[in-house]
Amino acid sequence: MHKDIATPVRTKAILEKYGFSFKKSLGQNFLIDTNILKNIVDQAELTDRSGAIEIGPGIGALTEQLARRSGKVVAYEIDQRLLPILEETLAPYDNKKIIHEDVLKADVSTMIQDEFSGFEDIMVVANLPYYVTTPIIMKLLEEKLPIRGIVCMLQKEVADRISASPGTKDYGSLSIAVQYYTTAETVMIVPKTVFVPQPNVDSAVIRLTLRDEPAVKVISEDFFFTVTKSSFAQRRKTILNNLTSQLPEGKEKKEQIITALNDSGIDPTRRGETLSIEEFGMLSDKLYPSFH
Repeated sequence: MHKDIATPVRTKAILEKYGFSFKKSLGQNFLIDTNILKNIVDQAELTDRSGAIEIGPGIGALTEQLARRSGKVVAYEIDQRLLPILEETLAPYDNKKIIHEDVLKADVSTMIQDEFSGFEDIMVVANLPYYVTTPIIMKLLEEKLPIRGIVCMLQKEVADRISASPGTKDYGSLSIAVQYYTTAETVMIVPKTVFVPQPNVDSAVIRLTLRDEPAVKVISEDFFFTVTKSSFAQRRKTILNNLTSQLPEGKEKKEQIITALNDSGIDPTRRGETLSIEEFGMLSDKLYPSFH
């Protein structure tokens, strides 16, 4: 068994050896608590027939745990300065591959075909850079990749928004976008003290399990997301006011919007955050003919 990377002493030694300095612009915060890393990996329920995809491996602390518990791990690292460090820290593991690329620009689908053929399931497991958490999660979901789910560390407030229920202050278009594709649950709260450098906010680990079918069946996914985003444009406004001001030609089509709301059994004076994903699905289908 090799010495864990994720101890304060070893992390410090590795960073000093390479003269590594953290780039704020890349949102680099490295975990220095092995128990928390093992807990994160536990949440992914990996076997040696599982493939793991990691985003932002840093110096390899989580990568190492994934390599021990999965059949293979592929990690995307954008910071060239970390490549020689990863080569050294992950040298003991031959079931890993580091790709030097921005995951937001990467063709993840082709990578999965190339690297994970023959694996039973694939999980994304990552301590995500906080400034791009939402775009990364949405890319992975919108591209409909053949993954079982995502277990990731992110800012606690973003985790709260993703897993929120209707009628709560955190519930919004992000909750709906993610819950359309997955069931979402926050599985751990992580204090800022277990990172170097310490972030300003607490973190949480969220587990997203992909649904076999989306949460609601709609005529057009794009239009469904347009309607949900529009409904939350100004939280204090009623759903009618938001849709009228946000949808293309909404003002001219106010009568059609009122009719669609009534046909869906939704009181036009309700606010967006009180609507369930099913109600949004019904509403977007009733509105669709008037806007296409």
